Amino acid sequence: MSSPPPLTPLAAAVLHVGNPERVLQIACRDGDGALFLAREFPAARVRGIDADADLVHAAAARVGLDPEGRIAFKVGGPRKIPYPEDHFDLVAALDARPKPAELARVLRSGGHLIVAATEGTPYGSGPAAWRLARGLRQRGFEVTAEERAGSGSFTVARLAAAQ
Repeated sequence: MSSPPPLTPLAAAVLHVGNPERVLQIACRDGDGALFLAREFPAARVRGIDADADLVHAAAARVGLDPEGRIAFKVGGPRKIPYPEDHFDLVAALDARPKPAELARVLRSGGHLIVAATEGTPYGSGPAAWRLARGLRQRGFEVTAEERAGSGSFTVARLAAAQ
């Protein structure tokens, strides 16, 4: 198994998102990012999803005793998120290409989205990057911060409040 990705872009991005109550990390791998988010936001309930069941099992094993159920992991991918509508205040995607419609569905109005990359730009490059950026704009996401961090970078966007 390869070493986990550095969390520098995610750590820099969380400075721009306030104090969420419900947090989701997409493509959580073995849980490093979700556990970081749980430490960063001690009052939040943090969920992590990954398409690889073995990684989800490894992440869950790292939680240890959590009587309040504050941190949990389940199998799920960035294109079909296994949570209800308007459920999260913050969704973080580190080295993942989420589907804009799914992000808009699970994020509460006014909630934040972090798209971060450990290397290069958060949206990737070429037509896929253009489609992701356009899809987010079309669904009401407004960029609030963008920066390089370490060898990667991040974008923070906010889902516009419903009219």
